Amino acid sequence: MMGSVSELEPRVLVVEDDHGLRDVLARGLREHDVVVVTARDGAGALGAVRGAGPDAFDAVVLDIGLPDSDGRDVCQALRAAGLTAPVLFLTARDQLHDVLSGFAAGGDDYLAKPFHLSELVARLRVALRRSAAARPAPSGLALDPTTHALVGPSGTQRLTPTEFRVLAALMARSGEVVRRRDLLAAGWPDGARVADNTLDQYVARLRRKVDAAGDAGRSIGTAHGVGYTFT
Repeated sequence: MMGSVSELEPRVLVVEDDHGLRDVLARGLREHDVVVVTARDGAGALGAVRGAGPDAFDAVVLDIGLPDSDGRDVCQALRAAGLTAPVLFLTARDQLHDVLSGFAAGGDDYLAKPFHLSELVARLRVALRRSAAARPAPSGLALDPTTHALVGPSGTQRLTPTEFRVLAALMARSGEVVRRRDLLAAGWPDGARVADNTLDQYVARLRRKVDAAGDAGRSIGTAHGVGYTFT
């Protein structure tokens, strides 16, 4: 048996809709002294993180092609829910745009299918070594990637896919200034021609929806000439 991913038996969430591959990954990682929790879709992944808490997992292995939602949207929602653990995408799509959009969504690494378990273990080792201390979860608001909705104490606000991606990028880095170029990369496809004021218009709409969701004290601030921040 090869050495374990970590001496502390890390807890890893594996999100994969293919039953056979999910079982192979779970068995293989457990042989490397990893505590594995599995989910078959985005709703299951969110339920696992919300049920156990955002600090319960040391890493997430996340398939992009899920039956109920895009894995990149799921990653953004997990980040918005407070998950700071590294996310490693599994994907059959390894074009440059797909890779970059995965990083923009909050992913830390990707692995193209088919792959060897030994490579996945090696990448998890690296991700766990680099893992930063967890940030506190933004309380009161949550994103649902299956419905593209913002859920808050005063109700639910429907979001367009672009609004969802921009807000998720802000919530994932709560308290930090997110540069305009990073928000554009998160919200729009690579190479899209976006007018200078388009991002500002989207942020203005998101401010109204955050207010309507009813989490007192939460707002989107402006760092003039730089970007925006969710506080």
